[in-house]
Amino acid sequence: MVTAPKQIAQLRAALSQSGPGSSDFDLTPGVKPLAGRKLRPAGVLMPFIETPKGLDLVLTQRSSALKHHPGQIAFPGGKRDDADADIRATALREAYEEIGLHPNQVELLGQLPEHETVTGFTVTPVLGLIREEFTPTVDPGEVEEAFRVPFKHVSNLAKFSKQGRYWQGQMRWYDTVPLGPYYIWGATARMLRGLAERLEQ
Repeated sequence: MVTAPKQIAQLRAALSQSGPGSSDFDLTPGVKPLAGRKLRPAGVLMPFIETPKGLDLVLTQRSSALKHHPGQIAFPGGKRDDADADIRATALREAYEEIGLHPNQVELLGQLPEHETVTGFTVTPVLGLIREEFTPTVDPGEVEEAFRVPFKHVSNLAKFSKQGRYWQGQMRWYDTVPLGPYYIWGATARMLRGLAERLEQ
């Protein structure tokens, strides 16, 4: 069995690698973002927690009442506020607001390259370890549920697949890494795939 300390070492090694970022447009080369559009910075937290069986990743299911991406699986996070010291502060603040994870409970490991979304954000994934017992307390206005996914699932490239659907009259392709009732797809799956690819190297 792969232990949590070994998986943490794998994460540190993955974060030490250089490489390009990613985009919602990567898998559909024929679809291009609008020229000159203004991108807004955002930060998300990939919060890992140790268990006797290895690391788990905490994810959220967004509220179905939200204007953007209702009901989708996501990392805790959001757009950067002017008061945030940096993008890591954004990710930590949003995780505290959405699932009650206090910044003092998190040991930051580093961050992955930015991911550009079709909705006009440049999202920076920030990786952290939850260093104590943690029970999520969700903000019902933003989050319907917080749940855990095993590290071994989201780090295994064999669990990922490419799927597509028509949107605004065009076929759009995206990554997925589903688990049970949770359909993890889109930007969340794309960022996780980027991490999984680094872990394979």
